[in-house]
Parts: sequence; C-alpha cells; structure tokens
Amino acid sequence: MTPSAPLRFPAARASGAARSDAGFGAELLDGLNAQPRSISPKFFYDAAGSRLFDAICELPEYYPTRTELAILRSHAGEIAQRIGPDAEIVEFGAGSLRKVRLLLDALDAPRRFVPIDISGEHLESAAHDLRAEYPQLAVQPVVADYTRPFDLPPLLAGSRRRVGFFPGSTLGNFTPDEALNFLRGAAHVLRGGGLLLGVDLVKDPALLHAAYNDAQGVTARFNLNLLQRANAELGADFDVQDGFFHTAFYNAPHQRIEMHLVSRRTQTVRLLGQPLQFAEGETIHTENSHKFTVEGLRALALRAGFGIGPVWIDPQRLFSVHWLPAAQ
Repeated sequence: MTPSAPLRFPAARASGAARSDAGFGAELLDGLNAQPRSISPKFFYDAAGSRLFDAICELPEYYPTRTELAILRSHAGEIAQRIGPDAEIVEFGAGSLRKVRLLLDALDAPRRFVPIDISGEHLESAAHDLRAEYPQLAVQPVVADYTRPFDLPPLLAGSRRRVGFFPGSTLGNFTPDEALNFLRGAAHVLRGGGLLLGVDLVKDPALLHAAYNDAQGVTARFNLNLLQRANAELGADFDVQDGFFHTAFYNAPHQRIEMHLVSRRTQTVRLLGQPLQFAEGETIHTENSHKFTVEGLRALALRAGFGIGPVWIDPQRLFSVHWLPAAQ
C-alpha cells in the first residue's frame, strides 16, 4: 500500500432502478417511480435525521447501540491487540463518533482517524469535538457516499496499516449482493490491515419489533423525516403530518426488519415537477435491516476476501463484533 496516492474505494452500488449522479432528487425520483416504491436509507442522514438517529440510539427499546458499546468496552484491549500500534482507523458511516472513542482510548499510538459520512454538517461538528478531545490525533473527515466509489486519502506517513471500523450493523442495510460488494471493496483498500465489523444477530422477532416501533415514536419521526427533507430541499409537497405513517416489521424468510412509509389515502404528490400518484395503503420501502448468524457473516466475509478472526458477543447473544483480517 503506497502512502503517496489516494485509494479509490469501489463501494457497493445500490440495486434496483438506475441511479443518477445528480444526487438526492434524481435518486428519490428513480426510487418513487419504481415498483415497488423505495427510498435509499442513506438519505435518512441529513442534519435533522442524524440528530433523530442519535436519539433512537438512546431509546430503551433500541438495544443495538448500548449492546455494541458494552462489547467494545469489555473487549477493547483484545481488539487493540488485533489492530496493533500506529494504525490508521477509517470509519464508514461515522455519525456521532461515539463508538470509536472506545477504540482510540485502547489503541497504541493511533496515527490518524478518517471518518466517512454522507451528512457533512453532522460529520464536521463531530470531528471538531473529537479533535478537541484527542489533540495528538490527526482527524481527517471525508464527506462521501460510501455506497458509491470515493477516494480515501493517502496512507499517512508512519502508519503501519489501515483498519476499517463499520459498527452499528449498517451492513444490514444493504442487500446481500450489496453487502458482498461493499466487503470486497473494503478488503481491497484495507489490505494488510483488517475490518472491525458490528452486526446484529437473528433473535426473537418481538425484540426486533419493539426496537423499530418505539413507544415515543422517535423512529417514526426519523422515517417521516425523509419526506420532510424532500419538501425542504426539493420543493416536494408530501403531507408529512397526515398523508403517511411509519411501519416496521420482521420479514422472517429474509431475516430482516423492513421499514416502510404507508400512504393513508389516495393522493398525488409533486416532486421535481412530476406528479406521483399513491393509492391508499401503498408503501414506500425505506430500509432493510438484515440480521445475521455468526456462521453466515463469516461465510460472507470469506467470499469477500477477508480472513476469519475472533468474534465478540454479548451474554444475551443480541449483537456481535467481528475482527476480519485483510490479506496483504
């Protein structure tokens, strides 16, 4: 791995309708003109959506964040030994940068932290706070959509290896083919290092239902914020208050939670000058959250070119954190 040139990350391209490089509006229109209708979950994370997701992570029903944090806290020393000294950490979908602090505190002389996120405003604010807490650490945020190819900065002089950090079971938002493509890209750019990957485990559907249909309605507001964002940024006229409602359910054959927005009535919405007709009960599919078995995730990692390392699991077997070494 040369330190003199940036690396291109050949990330997973979304499946389904053809995607345009024109951004949010074009992709949204593509997805809403498809059958069934869909919106990519990457568009949840404008500034308001990022704040709502941070609130979701604190909900009593939402076990993934606190469980993954507990795993990282309990096994930080072992994880740091696997990563080794003088490492450069690259976090995909960095968000609020809460979890990486547990790694940084345990690592031996980390050289640089490169957080990647689609929400530039939220990322810059989180990176600013991290720099203040870790003044000896180089922090270089990259505003990018990691479901599309993007450039990573050259490996910093003195860094021994590049290690990826992909917590939160965000891998579960991809289709199986997209997850494989993402991991193949990660194995390429992280060669000689590895990937620390958090994934949610298959479990009782009642626990999953509660986690995605919280009593305070925060997840519903998070889901509906997609439509509010379309109104604010694209001049669409979605009736966010009374036109749609949130639903989430476990699709057992596919081992995934599905989130949808459901049209309350027959209605017409205008987006970028185009009328979109919705039938009563018609849905917009906004997110999948696939759940994994340890064996299934390891098989996927091997297909992508990673090796198999240790896995850390909480006592209730709700969540797992995997160390996946990348070949040279």
